[in-house]
Amino acid sequence: MIPLKTFQNLTKAKQDIIIHAAVEEFSEKGYAGASINSLVNRLGIAKGSIFQYFGDKKGLFLFVFNKSIDMIKDDLREIRDRPTNEDLFTRLEKTFQAGVIFLKEHPRIYKLYLKVLFESEIPFRNEILLSLRKNSLNYIRSLLETAKQRGEIRNDIDIAKASFVVDAVMDRFLQAQTVLHLDAGLGLFKCSEEDVNGWIAGLVDIIRFGIGTI
Repeated sequence: MIPLKTFQNLTKAKQDIIIHAAVEEFSEKGYAGASINSLVNRLGIAKGSIFQYFGDKKGLFLFVFNKSIDMIKDDLREIRDRPTNEDLFTRLEKTFQAGVIFLKEHPRIYKLYLKVLFESEIPFRNEILLSLRKNSLNYIRSLLETAKQRGEIRNDIDIAKASFVVDAVMDRFLQAQTVLHLDAGLGLFKCSEEDVNGWIAGLVDIIRFGIGTI
């Protein structure tokens, strides 16, 4: 969703303030519970300004969500495209770690993702989640395809199925750190950095033994 020209004409500092406040509002209350009145009170601006910038509540939500997801994509793209001799499993470890760092540095953005995942009232929810999963799978697939060319994983491995498994493990690993019932008593929920690193090493080892050539 592209905001209207009135928003684009604002300084970057003012844009960032609005985006930050909108992320807070939606991540705290969900789409249905979020209030434009509450948002403009936080910002100290006229209610009409939001409509001049984004058209409506749906336009605002889609813009801030896509903006937030772009931050995640940039982090993953940097890992994928970095010139390196690191093997697949080192890159997977760094991908897991990048996810954990993102959780800590941008907890509201991740909470916003969870709102989309679990709240059915959000507009274009299915399309949003489909796009997210496709992007994640494509990222993982690119790592696996490169690894296969390098001989780091077995030739008989089905890349599509392996990508699905790795994507599912990563997604659930991050969710379990922030949603108590998804932890299921495993000790991941709000666990220490040392425990997180231990989990990452263990999960990547399991992936290595499942698809690696050793």
